[in-house]
Amino acid sequence: MLRCARNDDVAQMDKITTLAQYMPASAAPIIAKWIDYFQCEFKISKNRSTKLGDYRHPFKDKGHKISINNDLNPYAFLVTTVHEFAHLLTWNDHKNKAKPHGIEWKQNFKRMMKPFFDLAVFPPEIQQTILNYLDNPAASSCTDLSLARALKSYDLRKHTTRIEELPSNAVFTLKDGRKFKKGERMRKRYRCLCLDNGNIYLFNPLAEVLLETGS
Repeated sequence: MLRCARNDDVAQMDKITTLAQYMPASAAPIIAKWIDYFQCEFKISKNRSTKLGDYRHPFKDKGHKISINNDLNPYAFLVTTVHEFAHLLTWNDHKNKAKPHGIEWKQNFKRMMKPFFDLAVFPPEIQQTILNYLDNPAASSCTDLSLARALKSYDLRKHTTRIEELPSNAVFTLKDGRKFKKGERMRKRYRCLCLDNGNIYLFNPLAEVLLETGS
């Protein structure tokens, strides 16, 4: 977990070194500055199948909190980090009066992406996809499938199965061993029945799963 540590050069260098293990090295000093400037608790989390990152606004005596999955490729990790910091900035500016991925958030996301565009951190195809997304008012969030696919093309993992590739009613498992049956698509996510507890879960079409033998 990375916390703000102003006026401590050693701690700041340690923070940059840690961040550079998960994102392009040239981006790490900027993110480290944001963590300090916004007094943010920044956590690198284990994989969560339902989300890539998370932002929690201050509550009572707790400050800003951001968590990012640790198994993302460097470009996906950085985009997700900027995504969550844009939520932080939007909350600072508007509190709960702005929609989660409304125009205020999009403006902040675009502003916070600019330093990384200036540094040419992203491959051209990812940068162009981000720009296309930001210019498309119909896109509701950074989970836009075109952007997600562009980012996933840099994953090191190969030969995985995505939920969108499975036939209807196929049975699949997650890494934690839970078993599901694929259901219908509801707008941008698939309704899937957990065969272990009978609950319904919504999955991103690009979620990577293990197909059950004989399904």
